[in-house]
Amino acid sequence: MTQAVRNRAARFRWSGLWRTWPRRIASATALVILVPVLTAGAALRLNYSGDLGDGTRTRGHDAIWLGHAWVDGRKDDADLTAFAARIEGTGIKDLYVHAGPLEHGGTLPATRYPRARWLLDAVHRTLPGIRVQAWLGDKLATEEPDGLRLERAASRSAVVASARQILDAGFDGVHFDLEPLHSGDGNYLSLLDDLRGLTRAREVPLSIAAHQIDPLPAAHRVVGTLSGSPKWWSQKFFGQVARRVDQIAVMSYDTWMPMEGMYGGYVAEQTALALEVTPPRTDLLMGLPFFHENDLGHHEAAETVAAAVRGTRLGLGRTDRGRERFGVALYVDFAARDGDWAAYRKGWN
Repeated sequence: MTQAVRNRAARFRWSGLWRTWPRRIASATALVILVPVLTAGAALRLNYSGDLGDGTRTRGHDAIWLGHAWVDGRKDDADLTAFAARIEGTGIKDLYVHAGPLEHGGTLPATRYPRARWLLDAVHRTLPGIRVQAWLGDKLATEEPDGLRLERAASRSAVVASARQILDAGFDGVHFDLEPLHSGDGNYLSLLDDLRGLTRAREVPLSIAAHQIDPLPAAHRVVGTLSGSPKWWSQKFFGQVARRVDQIAVMSYDTWMPMEGMYGGYVAEQTALALEVTPPRTDLLMGLPFFHENDLGHHEAAETVAAAVRGTRLGLGRTDRGRERFGVALYVDFAARDGDWAAYRKGWN
């Protein structure tokens, strides 16, 4: 072979490598991403398997989120009668009734819950033993400039004043849902300490809606670095929050899970992680998806009530089967279908 031929052959080999190199990089990258995803998916599906143990049904500590229509005049006695029939024989004890939202400064206009007195009197008369908690929330300015700023002492004081105001209106407790709330937020812990002082003095429950827990170590840091939205809380932070409240409800939906078996396994894992760090005196509730959407975070065919209930029971049975202060929370009444209620009754009650 002459030198010229050898040079042409070398150029051909290098040009071929340059043409195939991007495909090789893409293939390798796909494998790096795909293998852990497939492994995690298989692990979650395995976590969804197994027998449901005895004693993993309702303890009578369940809750449901109710929309604003119950306090703004759109609901009446006939609606409450129908709702009472709907929950009869279930373990529902708490109603989280949307009475907000808060203003970004933390205040709460009384005009947002004009029919609260009717609802409170009607529930106490029709459903004795059921507690009506005011569901208050707001968007936090953690990922966008607009929203409630917990780093401001004046804003935290205003939130406490709003809680006092809503308890003065006659509610049996207060339930907060502040999002997006990043793991490790010391200002949130400070707010909970102040709120707990108020609710203890009034002898009413302080309840919160909680983010999910890191499914992998430090997942919230990795996702936060890549996207700016951490999504999860560390298990340590979850425990710090749980020790400051009377009731903590995990928003165990919008999980990105594409299949029902993976979702159920994920809920089982979340249940176990939450049980490990929630003190026995605190009610721990796992959220059930009583709504129907299809987007990046929530796949209707995957995030079913049946899968969430089964996952909850599996996690409970494996971690703390005898725990009394435990339940599920149904989100949300105005989006629920008959099939959601049927799955809840069949699987949990």
